[in-house]
Order: sequence, then structure tokens, then C-alpha cells
Amino acid sequence: MIEHHVRVHPSADRLPREDQLAWKLASVATGTEELDAGSTAMAVNRVIDNASVAVASLLRRPVAVARAQATAHRTAAPGASVFGSRSRVSPEWAAWANGTAVRELDFHDTYLAADYSHPGDNIPPLLAVAQHTGRTGADLLRGIIAAYEIHVALVKGICLHEHRIDHVAHLSAATAGGLGALLRLPTETVYQAVQQAVHTTTATRQSRKGEISSWKAYAPAFAGKAAIEAVDRAMRGETSPSPVYEGEDGFLAWMLDGPDSDYTVLLPEPGEPRRAILDTYTKEHSAEYQAQAIIDLARRLREKAGPLDQVRSIVLHTSHHTHHVIGSGANDPQKYDPTASRETLDHSVPYIFAVALEDGTWHHERSYAPDRARRPGTVELWQKITTVEDPAWTRRYHDPDPERRAFGGRAVITLADGTVIEDELALADAHPAGARPFDRPAYTGKFRTLAEGVVTRSAQDAFLDSAARLAELSAAGLGGLFPAVDTEAVAAFDASLPKGLF
Repeated sequence: MIEHHVRVHPSADRLPREDQLAWKLASVATGTEELDAGSTAMAVNRVIDNASVAVASLLRRPVAVARAQATAHRTAAPGASVFGSRSRVSPEWAAWANGTAVRELDFHDTYLAADYSHPGDNIPPLLAVAQHTGRTGADLLRGIIAAYEIHVALVKGICLHEHRIDHVAHLSAATAGGLGALLRLPTETVYQAVQQAVHTTTATRQSRKGEISSWKAYAPAFAGKAAIEAVDRAMRGETSPSPVYEGEDGFLAWMLDGPDSDYTVLLPEPGEPRRAILDTYTKEHSAEYQAQAIIDLARRLREKAGPLDQVRSIVLHTSHHTHHVIGSGANDPQKYDPTASRETLDHSVPYIFAVALEDGTWHHERSYAPDRARRPGTVELWQKITTVEDPAWTRRYHDPDPERRAFGGRAVITLADGTVIEDELALADAHPAGARPFDRPAYTGKFRTLAEGVVTRSAQDAFLDSAARLAELSAAGLGGLFPAVDTEAVAAFDASLPKGLF
């Protein structure tokens, strides 16, 4: 790997484009050729994972709204497919609808380092453009692996959260790069597209603070749509704000560490295998990733805790991020509100621990149901749960060594009689280093579970066969990556919603 130091430069420096981060990211994209076998297999897993969570969310309102907006932009062939519809639409709108479907349940892959991300959000725009432009499955794989490489490098090197910038700014750069690899565009074109994408998708993290709205699902879809549009403009010869990262009025200077910014981004050397996708991991449970190990810990503690009406308090000792983003350290009263939205409960580790401790399981719908959140016993237990930052867990969260890095915590349960019960779990069971690492059968099982009642068994088999043969698929075969569903039922649901402009 090559260390690239990224800092602010005055305009008078006329920083050569070859020394700019956007150019270096573009070079990674355009230099992605021979694909690592392990990376290719993992990319197939993530295509399966995305379809799993997309079909499970088809009848959720944000997904239906995005789909209705997209299908209002039908196009003549070729166009791109939309989950839950037979329509072919313009690719940027397919990316919008499918990106929302993938993100809605907060149930697909993740990568956590200096910042955090859901790199699977790159796949919907890449798939849409691959369909529209007649690319093959091998082309799509090249784009996915390049996008993951760029996304992971940015998340490792540049923290957005400490400045309350939403993580989709890294996503848009990765998607633009992935599109460049997919389409085999010149480095100059990808460089311009990366800069446009970053410039137009930088937003604050208010979308993930307080009363969290449906925009949480739309944010990555918006970034994917913007990246496609940026690539289109760049292909037509349009240029971009430059240097978007290093400029004296640019991203680093005014959004991040300021004029004294100095970041290190590690990128592969020319010819080095693109293996960053193997550092990423998916979710067994539909919740914020830092809650994955906490859910597994609660399930493990359920028998030890005994009658839960005897609990006096529960303190979760965990990392700075978990405490301040999804714990009581956020100082968000909404995280303890029984009437809060699903999006808010998904970011409340006190709620999640309470329900997992009571039920011994976690479900993407039942665990968030309004009547479940308002159950008196749950509310009483929930209010007794707090989080504290433990420096040891914060160090493990940020440890550069993946063998030591961990996202879990320690639970201290104090009962009414003074008895104290403690246990800890560093990694979720499904983590690559966890008790039950996710493998192809696990991804297949997740798909079948979430597709049950939505996709027939024969249609499930057809989808899984197409995904397994992704590297061999022709352009026409990419349609097999959209599991067949009852589109009439989906259309009826869509028709029940209020209309908009389109």
C-alpha cells in the first residue's frame, strides 16, 4: 500500500492534479483489472445480501415513495430494473429506488474505522449503470471491487463524524470511482466525477441525530444518484470544483480539520490486489452495527439475568462511538421514547438491549413494532439501561490491527438484592472473527428468510443461481439479480400513498 498525505493547499500552489486525492482515487478505479478470487466471491455475497434486505423492505413507505418517483421516469430500452417493479427506468432513478430499498432496514454490510460506512450502498448505482450500458457481470464485479477499495480507504483515513459530516460524502466518491472502473473510463474523467460527487453530497449528520427520519434510508440513495449524474457530466467533458479535498476553500479546509488538516489515506499500488472488500462485514441483525455484539451479548445473558423485574440497573461499558451515537451519551431523549420512529429505535442501544434481553432474539419487523416498543415491562427495563464510555473499548474500536479491533462492550446488571451479573462480548457472532462468521450458506439463509412470503421458492432459486454465476452473466443476465415478486401487490401498496410531482 502507498501512504498518501492529504492536506490543504493555497490556490497559489496550483497543486498538480496527479498530487490530488481525487486523482489518486480515480487511478485506483481505472487501475482495477485482474480481480482477486476472494474479493470476487465476497462481492457475490454482498449482491445476495443487498437483494435480501431490498425484498424485505418493498412494502415500507420510504421504499414505496422512492419506487414511485423512479417509475415515473420510465425510459425506452435499455434502462435499469427496480426492485418490486417490471418497469425499466433511467439508471439514476433506479439507483435512487434500489438504494433506498437496500438501506431502509439498516440490515446490510458495514465497515468501521476512523469513520463508518455501508459500502454495499455502492452496489445499486453500479448495477443500474451496468444494466443501462449493457455491461456484463464481470464488468459489474470490477466496479464493485473498485468502489469498496476506495470506500474503505477513505473510511480508514478521513473521519467525517467528528465534524458532524454525514458519511455519504465518502460513499459518493467511491461510487463515482466504481462507475469509472465498470465503464473503463479514462482517469481524467473519473477524477472530475469524483470531485463533483463529493462536492454535491456533503451534508450534516442531523439526519442521524435526535428524531431520526426516513431520510436515513434516502441519504445513500441520493449519493448514488448524484454520482451517476456526476459521471454523466464528466463523460460529456464537464469539469469540477478542484482540488475538492485540498483546496483552500475545499472539503478539508471548511468541513473537516481546517487549514491545518493532515490526513493519511492508504491506497493500493499499481497491480496490487484489490482486497478491501474482505475487511468489511455484514449484519445478522437489523440494527446499527455497534448493536450487533450487544444483541448477541443480551441473548447470552438472558438466562443468567433471571426475572427482569428484579433488575435495578444495567450499565453498558462501551466505546466512545457507541456511547455518543446510539447510547445515552448522545443526550437524545428520543432514544428512550416509546413512541419514537423505527429509525430512532434502530439507533438506541438501550432499547435494543432491553428487547433482546427480554426476547432472546431479534427480528427486523417485530422487534420494532409500535406495540412492542410500548410494552410496559419493556419501557420499565429500557429506562434502567445506560451507557458509559470505557477507554479500553474505545481503543479497541479504533485499533489499526484488525485482529484486536472490536465493536462490543461489557454489560453490568445489578439486581434488586445487590447481586451483580457481568459479561462482555467483543465481536458480533457473525463478524469474520466472531463465533459464527457469515459465509455463503449464511448469506443464502438470510436471503431465504427475508424473501419468505415475498419471493416464491422457485424465484429464490433462480436469483441465487444468477448471483452465484455473476462473473459469467451477460448484459441480459443482470436482470436475474432482481428476484421476481408479486408486482401487483406492490403496485397496489404504491397506489395507496399520496401523490407527488412526478
